[in-house]
Amino acid sequence: APNVVIGDGDAIRIPHAISEQVDHEVELAVVIGKEGFRIPRDRAEEVIFGYTIVNDVTARDIQKQDKQFFRSKSFDTFAPMGPMVVTPDELDVGNLDVRLSVNGETRQQSNTKNLIFYVPALVEFISSAFPLEPGDIISTGTPGGVGVYRNPPVFLKPGDVVSAEIDGIGTLRNTVE
Repeated sequence: APNVVIGDGDAIRIPHAISEQVDHEVELAVVIGKEGFRIPRDRAEEVIFGYTIVNDVTARDIQKQDKQFFRSKSFDTFAPMGPMVVTPDELDVGNLDVRLSVNGETRQQSNTKNLIFYVPALVEFISSAFPLEPGDIISTGTPGGVGVYRNPPVFLKPGDVVSAEIDGIGTLRNTVE
């Protein structure tokens, strides 16, 4: 949900009354800059304004309970983004290192060349169903290392500092409350 976006330095708040399994997901975020509908992948760059980082915070217990993703990813403060938007001419979006650490411990590490669906394919697929508008954000997916799949599972807790990094974009840092 767009009204749950927070910025660099803002706090992620755990909704303790209903969830105790809050997890992180570092992702490259595509920022749409122009309207577009049914955009072929070879024209996807025409509608992209730039790229940023998103931490797709997820309440895993709610995700499992609801058997779908929207509510589990839309709690207040669950969409940290930033620290800046970088234009496409400044990045090789197909080859960027992606990392996430919690309290200095690396939890996720990969490269955008390992994305299952590349940015032009995502733009084509999503815009085939509904029009894209300026300000829309496409999250590209997360590398392995999220807390729910660790053995044992590890979830965010108050006091944690989450640092999500993508080369050429910077570091998005958020504390957990």
